[in-house]
Amino acid sequence: MNISAVLLAGGESRRMGRDKATLLLHGRPFWQIQLDLLRKLQPEEIFLSARTDPEWRPSGVQFVPDRPPSRGPLSGLAATLTRIRTDHLLALAIDMPFVTEEVLRSLCNLIEPGRGVIPMIGDRAEPLAAVYPKGAGIDLNAALSGSDFSLQSLTKKLVEAGKLNLVNILEEKEKFFRNFNELSDFD
Repeated sequence: MNISAVLLAGGESRRMGRDKATLLLHGRPFWQIQLDLLRKLQPEEIFLSARTDPEWRPSGVQFVPDRPPSRGPLSGLAATLTRIRTDHLLALAIDMPFVTEEVLRSLCNLIEPGRGVIPMIGDRAEPLAAVYPKGAGIDLNAALSGSDFSLQSLTKKLVEAGKLNLVNILEEKEKFFRNFNELSDFD
């Protein structure tokens, strides 16, 4: 696939109480699960967006620091979009270990020139498992300069501008987009 990919791992994990990237699922840390998944897609390049460069980052994965002050995943996406060599960026959150290769491939297969894809789960967009066109970088940087750092607001504007297409996710596939924010999410 002629895309770039970014693993978003810049959260503070306040509710979890520890770094989500190092949480284990079936004996493997989240970071390894997610990077292995991204590698299966064979993107042109893989980035890791975080506040600081983690010691677990493997070679071959480029580190992209959040621009201070960090505004969550918005900062990571904006910084990464300025660095990609391809026309699209597949974003994946560190805390969504149930997303599958099939799900991500299906999203990537729907991209168009200058237009990415964002899943809709019910009435809510899922901006942390989406494909952004390089041209959306202008919009993300503009959002960083404003006062609304919500990815929901931003992705709505990107859809209205024709830079993102919405893809409705069937109810039986919503489980793939489940994220982990608290230890009780493992139950």
